[in-house]
Amino acid sequence: MKNLLTDIAGVRVGHAEDAKVASGATAIIFDSPAIAAIDVRGGGPGTREDALLDLANTVERVDAIALSGGSAFGLDTGGGVQAWLAEQGRGFRVREALIPIVPGAILFDLLNGGDKAWGRFSPYRDLGYAAAAAATSTDFPLGSVGAGFGATTATFKGGLGSASAVTPSGIKVAAIVAVNAVGSVTVGSGPWFWAAPFEMDGEFGGRGLPDKFTEDMLLMRIKGGPAASARENTTIGAVVTDAALTKPQAKRLAMIAHTGFARAIYPVHAPTDGDVLFAAATCEKPIEPLVGLTELGTIAANVVARAIARGVYSATALPFPGAQPAWKDRFG
Repeated sequence: MKNLLTDIAGVRVGHAEDAKVASGATAIIFDSPAIAAIDVRGGGPGTREDALLDLANTVERVDAIALSGGSAFGLDTGGGVQAWLAEQGRGFRVREALIPIVPGAILFDLLNGGDKAWGRFSPYRDLGYAAAAAATSTDFPLGSVGAGFGATTATFKGGLGSASAVTPSGIKVAAIVAVNAVGSVTVGSGPWFWAAPFEMDGEFGGRGLPDKFTEDMLLMRIKGGPAASARENTTIGAVVTDAALTKPQAKRLAMIAHTGFARAIYPVHAPTDGDVLFAAATCEKPIEPLVGLTELGTIAANVVARAIARGVYSATALPFPGAQPAWKDRFG
């Protein structure tokens, strides 16, 4: 176990970034189509192919998931991932036609200091293609990479995190999250992560929680302060398991795992957040549909919380004047 999404067999992850734009994309590639669903909790989401994932609709499996910066411009990322998959002969077959199925979600990183004057077409289609082409191994970096390259939070530089675990019954579950929260992932202005109770092996610094919570620590901290519009945000990600799930069960997994957002971000799911979590299953191992699924969701929520903290812990500041500091700049 590498404590990464790729601990799930048959799953690969690739990143691509544009340093001048200060944004990037992440492709989650499934070697075989995976059962998938989506749960949206934020009030201002940006998604691609979300209707396809509705439980009433026909297609159950996806070939990849695209995560990206760029706000609505970043939805082009899925087209780049789709183009790469088409070159590999992947997709949903309709007679002689093959259509790669690539749902996606985006976060807002348009005001982070990067040069967004890209002309007629945004770079995200090319970034999506490059991210898919880069998904060649079971290792991938965390922090200011891929969809988390230009991410920020209320207090420290955001980033991309991942984590994994195994249930007592031997089912694997892992998460990947691009953390661009309107709220804070740390307690007050200190080094403690809200997700500290779920930390494993010092994976995000081992600082635990403060001995005592003060009123100041519990104040709302959002980007730009209380008078801000709170629109420069959104946390997006995916939780993946090797359990054999149906599409409705994957939806339930996404719903339970979303609890991890609330365990790691304060506040979360705001009116203009676009918080989105996909759930996917490679369907390698049987699972008991009630207690087993509940156990899986419980651990998945912990894994999501850990991935969020790891994304901020691993981030590095953007190289622009006035850029938001990284957690390690202050506490590393």
